[in-house]
Amino acid sequence: MNNLDKVYAESIAKDYMPKETSKVRQLKKLDDKAKKPAFITALSVGIVGALILGTGMCFSMGVLGSGIAAMVFGIILGIIGIAICIINYPLYLKLLKKGKSMYAYEIIELAKEITEE
Repeated sequence: MNNLDKVYAESIAKDYMPKETSKVRQLKKLDDKAKKPAFITALSVGIVGALILGTGMCFSMGVLGSGIAAMVFGIILGIIGIAICIINYPLYLKLLKKGKSMYAYEIIELAKEITEE
């Protein structure tokens, strides 16, 4: 029972000790920092564009409204949604390039240190 208590105490103490970060883990965190904002923005813009496109389809097919006015409004909304979806990928590439250039020096230096070891 005494040995089990010791193991339990050590496992709890590990949770509170400062964790050593390896260079590979630091490299992965920097890579995520560079790529994550572009991914989140592209995902958000894509969802908004798809929802606008879907709403336009509902109006144009008569699900949400009826008549010529609803159909024209739905077509306009659909075109806006398609435009947003088309713009999304170039926006993603631009933001990704910006993020990579922001962290490029740190990532390259850390990668050199890892490969030289």
